[in-house]
Amino acid sequence: MILDVDTGIDDSLAILLALKTEHVVVEGITTVFGNTSVEQATRNTLQVIGLADAPYEVPVAKGAAGPLFGEWGGPVVHIHGDNGIGNCELPWPEQEPLDEKAADFIVRKVNENPDALTLVFVGPLTNLAIALAKDPSIASKVKRLVLMGGAVKVPGNVTPVVEANIHSDPEAAHRVFESGMPITMVGLDVTMKTIIGKSHLDRLAAGTASARRPQFIGGILSYYFEAYLKQDGFYGSPLHDPLAVAVAVDPSLVQTEEVYIRIETKGELSYGATIADFRRPPERTNASLCTEVDSERFVEYFMNVLSS
Repeated sequence: MILDVDTGIDDSLAILLALKTEHVVVEGITTVFGNTSVEQATRNTLQVIGLADAPYEVPVAKGAAGPLFGEWGGPVVHIHGDNGIGNCELPWPEQEPLDEKAADFIVRKVNENPDALTLVFVGPLTNLAIALAKDPSIASKVKRLVLMGGAVKVPGNVTPVVEANIHSDPEAAHRVFESGMPITMVGLDVTMKTIIGKSHLDRLAAGTASARRPQFIGGILSYYFEAYLKQDGFYGSPLHDPLAVAVAVDPSLVQTEEVYIRIETKGELSYGATIADFRRPPERTNASLCTEVDSERFVEYFMNVLSS
């Protein structure tokens, strides 16, 4: 697995879930702008890797600082805090990022491991779009791309019809969806059905006073829960990015529908919308859209891994 993250709160949980899941080897993590700046996302990623005590080295490659076109809108402080991880503090990372850029790292790793790598992207798709521009052949060498992004049959979370990751770089998303790469789309259609609340927080935060990981998880989720209380009126949160990791590990967690996703790149009110035509069966498809999720089984897996 290669993870691509804009490490905010749920990205941190996704990284921990991937590194703590048996039979998963994270070949590397690439970072991108989004929830926070790419510099902060890279630092957060290195800190979370240190927190995970991974039994092997996990290289980190810094990626795009902004979208393919236009300007980045800035960090999502009201959801992820000033530093992207709920204002929680972690020790300065001992590990340094690679000199290699994220897109180059992706191209190299895919070519070194044809038909073996699952890409799990839980931020804007800019790094992958750049990688495809450098070497379009990687689209046919990837085992699968599992991405967290989009909203097809449900409302968006940035605009009424647009989800945040796609909204951050619609042109990059368009490039990826048109690449021919096998895609599983884990969008708000399913992630908004994976809600955890206070009882889960108490279980995840349990541990001794010196247990850094439970303290960190409890701290970031407390911030996340308060943000959702202010924004959506409930004390809890969906597990957006961890669900993408889980689906990569166990596709049976979701039901999918084969669709052709088009990315709106010109609309004023719909810029970044992920659109599928359900009027008739599609003549061709480019994505497996997740439409239902066994949320109880997924949440139990998430809890078991992160509270163990």
